[in-house]
Parts: sequence; C-alpha cells; structure tokens
Amino acid sequence: MEGIYNNALELLDKRQIGILATIIRLTGSGPRAAGAKFLIMENGSFIGTIGGGLLEAEVLKKAKHVLKTARPCRMHLSLMGKDVAETDMICGGDAEVLLEPLFPDDEAQIAILKRCLGIRKRGGAGLLATVVNVERWGKEKSLKVLFEKSGQRAGGLPGMESIEESLVASLEKWLERREPAITVFKDKEGKQVELFVEPLFSDPLLYIFGGGHVSTQIVPLASGVGFKAVVIDDRAEFADPARFPKAEEVCCCPFERVMERFPINKLSYIIIVTRGHLNDKMVLEQALRTGARYIGMIGSRRKKAMIYERLLVEGFTREDLNRVCAPIGLDIGAETTEEIAVSIVAQLIQVRAGKVNEQYYRVLSKDDE
Repeated sequence: MEGIYNNALELLDKRQIGILATIIRLTGSGPRAAGAKFLIMENGSFIGTIGGGLLEAEVLKKAKHVLKTARPCRMHLSLMGKDVAETDMICGGDAEVLLEPLFPDDEAQIAILKRCLGIRKRGGAGLLATVVNVERWGKEKSLKVLFEKSGQRAGGLPGMESIEESLVASLEKWLERREPAITVFKDKEGKQVELFVEPLFSDPLLYIFGGGHVSTQIVPLASGVGFKAVVIDDRAEFADPARFPKAEEVCCCPFERVMERFPINKLSYIIIVTRGHLNDKMVLEQALRTGARYIGMIGSRRKKAMIYERLLVEGFTREDLNRVCAPIGLDIGAETTEEIAVSIVAQLIQVRAGKVNEQYYRVLSKDDE
C-alpha cells in the first residue's frame, strides 16, 4: 500500500492524472478483501492489485472512461455465473469497486494521500472515509476525509458536518474493529449518504530476536507481506545489516533488558529464535511482560516444556504462557530452514488477519509432559 501512495503522489506532482481503484464491498469469496487497492496510470499500466483475473480486467476497461470524464465511478461485478463462465475465476462472490480519479489541483486529496503515506511509514492510526455516492463529487474535487488518532485531519465533507462528528466519535471503535466497510449516514437534509470507511494503520513491526539462518529467511518473506522487521542479536557478526537488506533495522545489543530498548505494544509481533535455551527464556520472560499481539518461540516440545516449567515456578501463569505460539509456525511439515520460515510467516499472516487457530496457544499438553 505504501508504494501505491508514493506513486500516486509522484503522479500528481508531475501533474499527471491517475485512478485509484478500491474494492469497497465484497460478498461471498473473492481474490482480495475490501480495502484492496491498485493505481492505474493514463497509459494503462498499474501498480498493486485487487486480485487479477476478470475483476481487474474489467476495472482497467472502465478506467479508460473515468480518465476521459474525470468523474468517479462505482462499478459492480459478479464473480460467479455468466460473468466468469469462460474464465478461470471460481471465487463465487460479488464485488464493488470505486474508481477514484486523482486530480493534481485537489489539495485536500493530495493532503490525504500524504497523511496516509505518513501513517504507513511512521506509525499511528487513522480513519479514512470516502463518499461513494459518486454523483455528489464536484468537478475535479474528491469527497473524502481523514481523521488521525493524534487529532489531525485532512480533507472534509462539506455540508456533512454531523457525519464528520459521528465518525470522530466512533473512531476508536473503527480502529478496534480494523475492518473497512460501507456505512450509511444521513446528511442535514435527511438524504442518505454512503461512505466507505477504512481504518488505517502502519505496517506492523516484527521484532526478531536472533540473527541466525532462520532469521535470514524470515525477513525477506515477512517484509514482502507487509511486516517491518527489526532484527536483534547480541553478536556483531550476526547483527550485521548486510545479512538483512530487507530489514527495517538491525541492532546489536545484549538480550538482558532488551525489551526496554524498543516501543513494543499491542500491534507488535515478536519472534524468538536465539541460539540457545537460556537466551530464549530470557527474551520470552521479557516478551510476556509486554502487550505484544504475537509471541512465537522456536524449538521442540521438550524445550518448550522445560522453559515453561521454569517460568511457572518464577510466577508466570498458564494464562500468560497461553499467549505464546510454541513450537512456532503453522504445521505444514516444514523441515528446511526455508520451509520453517514459510510456516512462521504464514502464522504471522494468520494472526494479523484475525484467523487464529487456538491449537497453537497451549501451555502443556500430555504430549509435552
């Protein structure tokens, strides 16, 4: 997403017109979820994807009309029945896409793109609301507003101040919900207004403790699917930025009190893959005192049982230990370092999507004991 915002701003800076296409509604199954975007240029090239196949092809066709008229368009496509009868798409849902022209002279639209990019790059959170009643849009003027959690805002909904107030009042609920959706409001004249409301967050930070072989495979995979990786090791030869060109940051520091050095919060992900049991335990007991969304530790069931037994003696509870994914990763039969990295990153995606399988959060089973 960061690349889309970057390229959109570059287009506008060159005073070129582009189109931002966003899936605003999806019923049934589809190749991408609501909120997925791609950027279409005047020459027909594009950046990003909303799933490829027929859906993307139809949007690209419609984009030519949007470029000519400089007016937004809301289009519907069924991903079942006759619409896909002669294609390889078998998703079986219905999708709606908003095609939004990007105007070089629309200062509010540019300000919103800059703010969205800032959230993605520097952190924070916000709520982006776009009017999808396309007939309400003005000539070369978008109709959208962004409220940041920090209190800053960009854009606006002229004549819909009460709607803006409702959005601000519900910002925390939207951020907690995390999922975008179309919501219906009424303007001051009592007319219905449909808004596509999107909670915005920065790419989640992934803290990887240990700079060994598994970490070198995790980092490029994780960065490729939207995680910003920070690698930490207490050995200079392993905490070498040259080993992790895709990492956001590489740090060499002792594992004692290491968590105090980083702003770990409820949006953070932690992977523990140090070189030994003692270091793993040291990092894990610190991780359990944070609010991290995900904690995963590599190792056998025997190693897990040994470390957990010590932590229980030291005062941690079984509820504390239930937060840990150990052994780490999804059970895909992984054996090689590369396969193990795939299983770990797959589990990160699963947790981020809110599709957590409870079997990975167990303290001690009979097999462990």
